Amino acid sequence: MSENNKEQLLHLVFGGELDDIDHVNFRNLDKLDIVGIFPNYESARLAWKSKAQQTVDNAHMRYFIVHMHKLLDPDGDGKFG
Repeated sequence: MSENNKEQLLHLVFGGELDDIDHVNFRNLDKLDIVGIFPNYESARLAWKSKAQQTVDNAHMRYFIVHMHKLLDPDGDGKFG
């Protein structure tokens, strides 16, 4: 099966500086770092880990993985709507 024909479980990796490390409230939405959209969790996790390690000295910087496939298909039936 080719890469284009495999089931895509899209994941978004992004991050930014938080106002407070106990809550997810970003200091400046204009400065969010959109790392990218990845076809599976494994590749998204590698990107997340790389970015998190690059910013380890900034306690307020956080990166997240969003399971876009769950937002696009909340029922998990492969259909929209």
